[in-house]
Amino acid sequence: MKDVLLIALFAFLGAAAAGLLGAGVLRLLRHRSLVVSLSVVAGVAVTAMLAGTLTVAWAMFLSSHDLYVVTTVVAMAALVSLATAVLLGRWVAARSRELTLATRSFGDGGTFAAPAGQPTAELAALARELAATSAKLDISRERERALEASRRELVAWISHDLRTPLAGLRAMAEALEDGMAADSGRYLRQIRTEVERMNGMVGDLFELSRIQAGSLTLTPARISLYDLVGDALAGVDPLAREHGVRLIGDRIDEVPVEVDGKEMSRVLGNLLINAIRRTPPDGTVAVAAHRSDGGVVLSVTDGCGGIPEEDLPRVFDTGWRGSHARTPPAGAGLGLAIVRGIVEAHAGRAEVRNVRGGCCFSVTLPTA
Repeated sequence: MKDVLLIALFAFLGAAAAGLLGAGVLRLLRHRSLVVSLSVVAGVAVTAMLAGTLTVAWAMFLSSHDLYVVTTVVAMAALVSLATAVLLGRWVAARSRELTLATRSFGDGGTFAAPAGQPTAELAALARELAATSAKLDISRERERALEASRRELVAWISHDLRTPLAGLRAMAEALEDGMAADSGRYLRQIRTEVERMNGMVGDLFELSRIQAGSLTLTPARISLYDLVGDALAGVDPLAREHGVRLIGDRIDEVPVEVDGKEMSRVLGNLLINAIRRTPPDGTVAVAAHRSDGGVVLSVTDGCGGIPEEDLPRVFDTGWRGSHARTPPAGAGLGLAIVRGIVEAHAGRAEVRNVRGGCCFSVTLPTA
């Protein structure tokens, strides 16, 4: 038993010395190719075995012939091990280079395509993650392109909508200045109307910029949805009368919600104004509110005749108007984008769907 322990001790000391030497070499070569690292690992394994064997052979006083035989056997094992390590390293390095080239393609704006060869399990997992990342980047690029197109379209529309009233204001101001206005009171009332409309557009731009910048500050309070809807209906009643549209709000549950009253009043106002302007005379705009499994649902249904199915996903986009109209009632296309931003800031969601004779805008808010 003592001899076995001594043999084990001598073998361990020899192998440990080779292992420490190999660890130092690996540290020096850690930035080199994988082929070099695998060759060093194979060499360390064989050297450790050789060192342990030679140490034991020296301790056992083996003959020169026996020592030569043992050394030859270990040398053959070393050659086979090194050849295997080099082949394996070259194969893994080739798969790694293919993966690097594929990664570079989608990093330059393309789409990642996994290499055709059969990689190791680790490289295959990395390829799957890169493919998922590439898909996310494609979606992000598409969203960025859509947002950029929306911004350009918005700037063009805002420029047009501001230029038209400014030209009118300039003409009326010049007429008043030259004393050419037959009815100065009418001119002044028209100037005030145009100024208020432009002020509303600038206010919408400011609100949207706060939402998109993430600087919208909410002051939530527990209020009744019935009171919130009632105030909104009272605020848009003159506009509804002007357009000959009937407002219905008799299906409002008295459900408490935890919201910023001012911002949610803006949401309801935008939805109702949009519905009234899109509904023909003698039409109806209905408001309803009820509790559901997902929270509190507030809906505004109009009589606009419906929205084309291909346009439904774009309804809440910045600058969307549903037509190429440039008339003042079309607005700047900011109202519904503001609605979505405020609702999402309340951890809710805004949706739209077509119903018979029109469309229904619904806002879902968390229950208080």
